[in-house]
Amino acid sequence: MPKQVDHRERRETIARALWRVVEQQGWSRATMREVAAAAGVSLGQVQHYFASRTAMLEFAMEFASEQTAQRVTRSLERLGSPAHPRDALRVILMEMLPLHADARATSRMSAAYTLEALHDPELHERARLGLRNGRAQTERLIGQAITEGHIPPDRDPVIETNLLLALTGFTPLLDLGVIDPEAASAAIDYHLDRLFDGTSHNPGR
Repeated sequence: MPKQVDHRERRETIARALWRVVEQQGWSRATMREVAAAAGVSLGQVQHYFASRTAMLEFAMEFASEQTAQRVTRSLERLGSPAHPRDALRVILMEMLPLHADARATSRMSAAYTLEALHDPELHERARLGLRNGRAQTERLIGQAITEGHIPPDRDPVIETNLLLALTGFTPLLDLGVIDPEAASAAIDYHLDRLFDGTSHNPGR
């Protein structure tokens, strides 16, 4: 019997190769030929699964988002159920920063994706919706924490969400060596301590 081809697995292999090329060489050098070489497949195979670099980038970003969500879920499970909202927010923020290999690859893919989206109306709308949905999830988590008394009731969930997500701006500072991971972690903990000021919590750091 001929061996069955797992098309999803092939697409994921190509996506991971794109991550590596973008991380090591940048998006401008991430040609389909270069990605094929990194994935150990032919250029024709890459073109079979992806009609263009943009299509390849879009799938790679979707796959990266899935992997990030899985890492967040595993981290929260290790904290116990249910995780304190402060711990949940910390896990989410730390996972969005380029602090390990997969997160660095995702961060650089995200930068390339954003730049492409600025000049592609269809991609722009999908990228915007993805960011808006992610932001809404964070706002719901903060709103729930206020309702449950973990965060003081006078805090505005919209403003607090925007301030919290602003911490992901540490990414270029980390990538370019302006600050180290310990400094980013300390700033995140300081902000979360202020956000949860006056509430009872045993930090799971």
